[in-house]
Amino acid sequence: MSSKVGMHAIENASIDELRGLQLSRLKNTLNHVYENSPVYREKFKAHGVHPDDLKTLSDLSKFPMTTKADLRDNYPFGMFCTPMEQVVRVHASSGTTGKPTVVGYTQNDVDMWADVVARSIYAAGGRPKDKVHISYGYGLFTGGLGAHYGAERLGCTVIPMSGGQTQKQVQLIRDFDPDIIMVTPSYMLNIADEMARQGMDPEKLALRVGIFGAEPWTEAMREEMQRRLSMDAVDIYGLSEVIGPGVAQECVESKDGPTIWEDHFYPEIIDPLTGEVLPDGEEGELVFTSLTKEAMPIIRYRTRDLTRLLPGTSRTMRRMGKITGRSDDMLIIRGVNVFPTQIEEQICNTRGLAPHYLIELFKQGNMDCVTIRVEQQPEVHGSQLNGLANELAGKVKTFIGISSKVEVVPAGVLPRSEGKAKRVLDKR
Repeated sequence: MSSKVGMHAIENASIDELRGLQLSRLKNTLNHVYENSPVYREKFKAHGVHPDDLKTLSDLSKFPMTTKADLRDNYPFGMFCTPMEQVVRVHASSGTTGKPTVVGYTQNDVDMWADVVARSIYAAGGRPKDKVHISYGYGLFTGGLGAHYGAERLGCTVIPMSGGQTQKQVQLIRDFDPDIIMVTPSYMLNIADEMARQGMDPEKLALRVGIFGAEPWTEAMREEMQRRLSMDAVDIYGLSEVIGPGVAQECVESKDGPTIWEDHFYPEIIDPLTGEVLPDGEEGELVFTSLTKEAMPIIRYRTRDLTRLLPGTSRTMRRMGKITGRSDDMLIIRGVNVFPTQIEEQICNTRGLAPHYLIELFKQGNMDCVTIRVEQQPEVHGSQLNGLANELAGKVKTFIGISSKVEVVPAGVLPRSEGKAKRVLDKR
């Protein structure tokens, strides 16, 4: 992006040219980890493979997969492939379920990351003249600094707000009048509520694009945010283990799922149970291999995100369907597989309900029970609450196949997230 603002030639190169580039970069990466990572060298040997065994892209399926457990077992720096003096930055996941997963970056890695995020903002409709308000958290989380360096690389004016201080967020949006906001979708809802509370008219703001990531969100949520905020809502995808935000980006002109920047990140879809590679178009678990990373390349990393690979539309590169959920987020309720996003979709499709909700799971005897607490829209009258609760419970039963108790609560009652929302309380 730095040499010329606009699309890279590789974004619309021929499929053959792209696959050729991927193969050469994949060979280099496999050799790099074999020579410089004792962890990967031992994994390859235990699996009976060597980098020389890769002749075609499909040969990647012969190599072992990497999981979050590998990163935790080698905490903090055991997965690094360059000497520490070449590592200019570390980031880490939140570590809510154990040790955090730590990732490292050389200067070339940081530059490449800025490039793919700049490319992502451009695909979302951003241009160098734009002001970009960043409400992703700064710090060890990759969101804030990843978005920041990418926006600067594109030539935008960056407003590094970070998360929290919602009233101040809205004041700065009013005063600085940014063109683009980068934030989690759940926190954007909080900002939208505060705008309404302050009597702001989104139509009068310069804000025209929201780049939302870090958690799954539905098509119904997109429509809700576009309606309320009079802007384009597009999806950015990434995860710290692969690099951070900027692995894939939805193009504003098509809004048909994030385009994967395949010249840097090679995707596969596997059957989550067998590990078998599935053909494009079939739903399964997304697996990524980095093609250009130096400090911490990742080989066949199991993301746990469930999606499918689709042909390119706005770009040559393949798209991923919207994430339907994570295999480790899936709830099994009386034998039925349920993702929180399925319930969110029914909430967004019920007029009078706001998309702030909490799913509570508990046992009554041996039976799984579900309570969905959801906020009413401010204009709803008390006499309508029973009808709304029954309507949502009926939709959840019809479309998802589970019985639930629905409690409609006043606007503003449920806890608000300033980052990734916690939607499920499992007390079973």
